[in-house]
Amino acid sequence: MKLAIPSCPLPSDIPFRLWTPDERQASLDAALSDWREGEDVWVFGYGSLIWRPEFDFLERRKATLRGHHRALCLWSRVNRGTPETPGLVFGLDRGGSCQGMVYRLHGQAVRERFTALWQREMSTGSYLPRWLNCATDDGPVRALVFIMNRASPAYIAALPDEDVLAIVRRASGKYGPCTEYVTQTAHALQDAGIHDLKLQRLARLLEQAADPLPES
Repeated sequence: MKLAIPSCPLPSDIPFRLWTPDERQASLDAALSDWREGEDVWVFGYGSLIWRPEFDFLERRKATLRGHHRALCLWSRVNRGTPETPGLVFGLDRGGSCQGMVYRLHGQAVRERFTALWQREMSTGSYLPRWLNCATDDGPVRALVFIMNRASPAYIAALPDEDVLAIVRRASGKYGPCTEYVTQTAHALQDAGIHDLKLQRLARLLEQAADPLPES
């Protein structure tokens, strides 16, 4: 199957660099500036944290964050793409609401878990760590949320579906194909009882394209 070429310009000429350990540490220290040592914290997951949290947790709940929505709005030039053929990964863009999961982390493990979390989520500083209220069936919780930094050169506003499909189908990075990332997220949300109709439709189109062509 011949892959479509996206009509939007790809960010090959946009400056790209990884954050230094000192930059990540400064961001982490700022996020924990009001945290009381030993206090449990909540973390909101809306993408790969749903199916690959990579940390132990005491409790998990379905949660709704208002004011932001899940979107493929972040260029990925390492994990799910390359500088020459970037992929797209999820961020929380302005407007609407987003269903995801909140995880409660043991207070004694916060610094260790957050150091690993910052290495994973803040490699380029494209997200803004914020403490926001999330609604759950057992009451609201205040959770750490990584929202999209629209000032980041890695931010991309909403694209036509045709461009999204073309970009995702072509890209692959350190963690594997971009298609796998999107479809795994869609399936994980569905398994958790979270209904993201736009993402489910996108995943179906990606999986249909991956099916072998019928023999003539």
